[in-house]
Amino acid sequence: MLNCLRRERFSFYWGDVVVSTYDEGHTVAGWTGTAIATVGSCVLGLGICTTSALVVTAGSAVVAVSVLVTWVLHLTGWGKPPGVRPVGEWPMRERDRSARAGHPECVGCRLAGRGRRVGRAGAAASVRSVAVAAEAVPERV
Repeated sequence: MLNCLRRERFSFYWGDVVVSTYDEGHTVAGWTGTAIATVGSCVLGLGICTTSALVVTAGSAVVAVSVLVTWVLHLTGWGKPPGVRPVGEWPMRERDRSARAGHPECVGCRLAGRGRRVGRAGAAASVRSVAVAAEAVPERV
């Protein structure tokens, strides 16, 4: 199993760049949702400072929209499934091909009527996928 707390397993060199060996989930869905939520939080804070119920409501609405936008982007394949992905799927432009069928144990997919709960057979499959993902992490050169 990959131990991300140990420095020698945490990064490797790719040319002159130090690359993290942890799937941090930097995705289009994550960054878009974060940007919209940041704007909504700023508007919400402005409403609190100016004691304007209208601005507070608008900021809260923008934060709620950020959740919906992130969810829709996740369902269209621009997010990531729960757990660690293989190294080849880490780039931000890499789309998640399994999103249409739904991810096991993914609350967002279950809310959309996709995916299924993992039973005993699925649990073994998810353990195997984590093991495969851990093997896909390149060693430090």
